[in-house]
Amino acid sequence: MVIKVFLATSSGSTAIKKKQQDVVGFLEALKVDYTQLDIACNEENRKWMRQNVPEEKKPSNGIPLPPQIFNEESYCGDYETFFDAKEDNSVYAFLGLAPPPGSKEALQADEEEHIMENGTHIEETTEEGTQDESIVPEVDRNGDVHGDQEDTEEGEGLEEEMEPEGNETTEGGEDEEPEDTGHAEEDEEQGEEEEEYLEETQEEEA
Repeated sequence: MVIKVFLATSSGSTAIKKKQQDVVGFLEALKVDYTQLDIACNEENRKWMRQNVPEEKKPSNGIPLPPQIFNEESYCGDYETFFDAKEDNSVYAFLGLAPPPGSKEALQADEEEHIMENGTHIEETTEEGTQDESIVPEVDRNGDVHGDQEDTEEGEGLEEEMEPEGNETTEGGEDEEPEDTGHAEEDEEQGEEEEEYLEETQEEEA
């Protein structure tokens, strides 16, 4: 299986160049065999990439931005999904490859499998324990005395909760929700990248 990375080598967008370098550099660090396919100088590569990116993964304008990653004919994802996989130590799964022995991803998979095996064993033990009705719970052995003590403590707790909460209001009145500027800046940057890429594409096609 060959990993294909579609790039725009002559892109004027600094953000796109940085994303492409990030993907290529990480694949080289993992020693993953891959092939770079330039969409800026090769019209066939550009058409193939646009046709094989799933519709639900394309932006609103219908033109996917590089880098786009494939495993043979199978679509893996774009830079955002690649970055998420890198943060989760699941790049090999993202690429559709088996992690090499000793890698972080392989160790993580082994650990998850071990946890699942232990969890199944615990469930079986619990089921066996519930079937043994000879074990009397501590609450039942203590009788009503323990139950009365719990009722008294609950009553005291209710009196404390019924106290007025007027003093808990902040000095500024209603809490102000923080403005979510992160997504706005990200959307603005993405829009600028798309405009730059579209202008380059239109100039090349003209």
